[in-house]
Formats: sequence, C-alpha cells, structure tokens
Amino acid sequence: MKVGVLTGGGDCPGLNAVIRAVVRKGVQEYGCEFVGFKDGWRGAVEGDTVPLGIPAVRGILPRGGTILGSSRTNPFNQENGVRRIKENLAKYEVEALVAIGGEDTLGVAARLYEEYGIPCVGVPKTIDNDLSGTDYTFGFDTAVGIATEAIDRLHTTAESHMRVLVVEVMGRHAGWIALHSGLAGGANVILIPEQRFDLDKVCAWVTSRFKASYAPIVVVAEGAMPTDGELVLKDATTDSFGHVRLSGVGEWLAKEIESRTGKEARTTVLGHIQRGGTPSAFDRWLATRFGLHAIDAVREGDFGKMVALKGTDIVRVPILEATSKLKTVDPALYEEVGVFFG
Repeated sequence: MKVGVLTGGGDCPGLNAVIRAVVRKGVQEYGCEFVGFKDGWRGAVEGDTVPLGIPAVRGILPRGGTILGSSRTNPFNQENGVRRIKENLAKYEVEALVAIGGEDTLGVAARLYEEYGIPCVGVPKTIDNDLSGTDYTFGFDTAVGIATEAIDRLHTTAESHMRVLVVEVMGRHAGWIALHSGLAGGANVILIPEQRFDLDKVCAWVTSRFKASYAPIVVVAEGAMPTDGELVLKDATTDSFGHVRLSGVGEWLAKEIESRTGKEARTTVLGHIQRGGTPSAFDRWLATRFGLHAIDAVREGDFGKMVALKGTDIVRVPILEATSKLKTVDPALYEEVGVFFG
C-alpha cells in the first residue's frame, strides 16, 4: 500500500515525530511505501512530492518544524484544486492520505473524504489545543512551556523596574496557552478570547498588585477583546481560509494601562517563538503515539477518522465531528483561576 503524508497550517513542535512514527511502523510492520507532499495541501494540488522512507525520518524525533514543509493552502480556493489532488494521487499511486494539521487542514481532509471519497486519516496538531474530539493536541505542551519560561524571566525584570509587563501569547479563538502559562507562571491577570475583559477591572488588578509592592504580569491571548471593542489588529489581510493575521492587542493594552494607571507598561510578544524549537518530552510521546495509531487506521481502512487522546488512550473520532466546533476554555475553569488576579 502506498500512503501520502502531509503537514499543513502553522508549524509546531512534534510534526516530525508523527511523520517518523507513521513511516517507521508503516514500513516495518505493514510493508507500506510512502510519499511526502510538500507544504501541506499545496503539494497535493501541485504534485510536489519528496521520497519518504526510513532513511528520511532518521534523527528527526527531536527536531521542531516539519521536514515536509507547511503552508495554509486551501485547495477549495485553488482552480480545479480537488480534481488536481485526485489526479496527483492517481499519478503517484497513493491509496490513502495521512493529513497532520489543525482545524483548517483537517477541515479540508474531512470535506475530501465526505464529499469526494478521498481516503484520509487525520492527526490533530495545533499549539492552541482547540480541536474538539481530543483532550490534547501535540505542540501545545511545548508552547505552554516556552511561554511559562518567558513569564518566569519577565517577573525579575518587571520587579527590578517596578513596571507592568504585558505578555502576548498565541490563541485566536481559545485561550488555553494563556490560561496554562499564565497560571503556571504566576501572572496577575490572564485575558482570553472566550471572556471579554473590562479594562477598568484590569487596571484595578494592576493597581492592586503595585500596592502589594510587586510588579504585575499581564498575560493576554492574541484573540482577547475588551467588552466595549473588537479585535485589535495590526494587519487586516486574511489567509486562504479567511483568517486575519492577529497581533497587536498586547501593545494596545500596555498603552491603555499606562495611560489609565500612570505606571510604565511594556509589551513582550512571544509570537512564533512558541511554535519553534525542539518539542517537549510529552509532545514527542503524544505525537509518536498519534503517528502509530494513524497508520493503524490506514491499514484497517478506517478512513474519515482522526486519532485522538482520551485520558491515556488513543481513540478514533470522525474528522468531521472533530472539526465541526472548537474546544474553548470553560467559563468555570477561567473563574477557578480568577482568585490569583490582582
């Protein structure tokens, strides 16, 4: 059996671990052949491939990024995109696809399977941890670790100058990174997309922290919004899936806090630092298990499914179900950590 593999959307730590696991088990136990499509769905549309065998995946377990490359290409926005994918699968004699990605990449896989019968198996990847159907996505643990370390470091410089430090982390629709890293890093304010924030209350928390002779750390997800405003954007352009490029709320928030409290405020935008570098041990473990179970699903012909973590078990859920809605932070969970604000 010949299997195609692609990685789409934003890169993240653990992608190579999935590729390695799929190929190693597929070759060694099932006698499969593999072809890698370069740069996500772009490679599938354009027929841009690389050979993918055991020699190609040696030594890639601890490497960040993806050896296959990635992009935010949407084949449904390409001229004859689906037809070209079908032609390329036939050309390279590919009988199944393993698509590794988040809501957009797997959303494409779901449509290709449901509407066109293209045999796909999905693997959930996103540092935002916002895919429903799985307890965790790989890449998230690494991103939280990086953000937490940054917050730890910022505490000392904030207290040296007694200034407010605003830390902007990723999180378009879900505040999982902000919540986990903010709590782990001892932030005094955590702002997430699921809960609009009251700027006056944020300033009150900041002022309260100074009264206790400590410098406040404010962690804000890039998609967080004030109660009386909208998304703060530097760039209103959109990608092929219609998403605007986020960033800017951190700088805006720091200026508002400074003008309202009279306290100096600075911003640190972690941005792509959260997505780069070597994956954590947990993400290597999770990504490897996902890869092993994904090739099992291919072997069994169980297409249209996504491998997922439930407790400590890897299960399969319909890709369509996993991408039909986002997994967001429960208001009760956010309220639970509110005792540390201010």
